[in-house]
Amino acid sequence: MTTENIQNQVEATAQAVESTPAVEVKTRKSNASVPVDQFDWDSFEKDAIYDLDKSQIEESYNQTLSKVVENEVVEGVVMAVNKREVLVNIGYKSEGVINIGEFRYNPDIKVGDKVEVYVETTEDKKGQLILSHRKAHSLRSWDMVNEAFEKDEIVKGYVKCRTKGGMIVDVFGIEAFLPGSQIDVKPIRDYDVYVNKTMDFKIVKINHEFRNVVVSHKALIEAEIEAQKADIIGKLEKGQVLEGTVKNITSYGVFVDLGGVDGLIHITDLSWGRINHPEEVVALDQKINVVILDFDDTKKRIALGLKQLNAHPWEALDENLKTGDVVKGKVVVLADYGAFIEIQPGVEGLIHVSEMSWSLHLRSAQDFLKVGDEVEAVVLTLDREERKMSLGIKQLKEDPWANIQNKYPVNYKHTATVRNFTNFGVFVELEEGVDGLVHISDLSWTKKIKHPSEFTSIGDTLEVLVLEVDQENRRLSLGHKQLEENPWDVFETVFTLGSIHEGTIVNFVDKGATIALPYGIEGFVTLKNLAKQDGSNAVADEKLNFKVVEFNKSNKKIVLSHTKTWEEPKKEEVKEKNTEADSTQKAVKKLKANLEKTTLGDISELADLKSKMEEASRK
Repeated sequence: MTTENIQNQVEATAQAVESTPAVEVKTRKSNASVPVDQFDWDSFEKDAIYDLDKSQIEESYNQTLSKVVENEVVEGVVMAVNKREVLVNIGYKSEGVINIGEFRYNPDIKVGDKVEVYVETTEDKKGQLILSHRKAHSLRSWDMVNEAFEKDEIVKGYVKCRTKGGMIVDVFGIEAFLPGSQIDVKPIRDYDVYVNKTMDFKIVKINHEFRNVVVSHKALIEAEIEAQKADIIGKLEKGQVLEGTVKNITSYGVFVDLGGVDGLIHITDLSWGRINHPEEVVALDQKINVVILDFDDTKKRIALGLKQLNAHPWEALDENLKTGDVVKGKVVVLADYGAFIEIQPGVEGLIHVSEMSWSLHLRSAQDFLKVGDEVEAVVLTLDREERKMSLGIKQLKEDPWANIQNKYPVNYKHTATVRNFTNFGVFVELEEGVDGLVHISDLSWTKKIKHPSEFTSIGDTLEVLVLEVDQENRRLSLGHKQLEENPWDVFETVFTLGSIHEGTIVNFVDKGATIALPYGIEGFVTLKNLAKQDGSNAVADEKLNFKVVEFNKSNKKIVLSHTKTWEEPKKEEVKEKNTEADSTQKAVKKLKANLEKTTLGDISELADLKSKMEEASRK
């Protein structure tokens, strides 16, 4: 115990003695009554004056003091405050000392304030009264918290530390959670500046089951801000210019604090020129002038503009610029369909991919340009009212179709590159901007091609012959097979009707099979004409003899038969035998008719005839 405390305790005891009423005690000798304030304490210590028991005197003294019970909450008065301790008088024979840290939620504690304290012990080993303001506060904290919540009162809290998503605040001895979003109306970038600070809060949520408390500092200032908002919003008008502070920057725009109410500058309203991110134009906490573009009926969403404070760059565009002029610019944006060229800050024109090359095969703009390229272009259209401009770069080169008749005359041979396939032919490129079509029927004299991919591949070179030129519609008809003579003129003399040729079965189809014949041509045979003499079935890749039963030069068609190669000779043999038998029968009839007229001299001749007939029948 400090010297100051001991002195205070002695003075309190003296005051208690002075205020003690007179007590009549009897001495052993005189049995006379003496007032307490005139009592001889020294003689009493020697037990030589009074007959009254010492314990009775102590009891009389104790009756002058407050009844203090341990483990109870009592009210006391602050007697002294220093940097480390608070001295509290609860009417006991000595004051209690409480650490100043227990009053951190109330840093304005001063002498004379009434406080509640918890009596831990009336006298410790050092004879000191031990009190606790924290425990007294804790016992009643939930009642105080609930009362403050129900009455919507403002409470003081001590910010202890940071935690995930916010702060921990000591309110009435209870640890409450302060969400980061409830610290202030504006986003907080550094939470640590609030640690170890005492602030005003409003209790916004209590969970009795888990004994959780959520507080808000933002709620206290929102009312004031709402009043400011109402005042500001009530004065808003479209076109009005206000000063604001950049509050937040996102990829799509900038939020500006207009003095209690926020507005958004969309990225497209920051600059007349193209920008990749708002940070290229503004910075956090920067003060800027903005113009009100629009707001909703409730005026809660306010659209702001920054670029509108400056004249539109199109207004500064050269008045003499016209269609056909050549301009210079830089590629600022690329898309599959074209490129945007900035010819001066805020003034752009579009080069469509179709205006990048004379080629009819549309490709991506990335095949011709890249962002940052400096290019020259021809102005194709110019609309100053709509502020639109279309440009072209292919116009700076000569149109290859302007002199197409002389460059690609009919019946001349050229080398082309295969660019694309369709079901009906192949598109080839003779040079950039000059394409032609080779019809599928003009690819080969001999092969039956179902799709051009069976004949060539994209990117391959192909020799072609110009068949027809349509300059007006920019079309070239080309042929590949025309580079060679028509072999069907020769085939007509080789594959004559009834001629037999060896062929190989290539594949089977629904009604027959395709047969590979000499000279690289193919024929067709029906299934019934594939019957073999031994009765077995024909298989793919099998070589057989085939007879030409049909030859169609105009349709390039040859119809074959294997069956007729062995079936017709057999029929001829049977026919010959039948003819010989008929002749024999006729001879027999004739002999019978003449037999009756035969003389004896003819018998030898009849015998010879009979032997011939028997021999013929054996055969």
